[in-house]
Amino acid sequence: MTKQLKKEFLPGGSKRQYILDKAVDYLKSPGLQSNKHMFCIDILKMTETEYLEALNKATNGGVVEAALWN
Repeated sequence: MTKQLKKEFLPGGSKRQYILDKAVDYLKSPGLQSNKHMFCIDILKMTETEYLEALNKATNGGVVEAALWN
């Protein structure tokens, strides 16, 4: 049985920002980033942009800084 997000947590929902803020904490926690990416995209229904913004916040701007240097 797979759990589904309530409508208010889906994109456009009234509590979507809560999910996006919690994703930052989740991305900071130990674990494989590939698994976290799949969870955010497939389960939380985040867009790639939302995921990258959360990842950037979780790394204190490290994602953008790394992209500028490459």
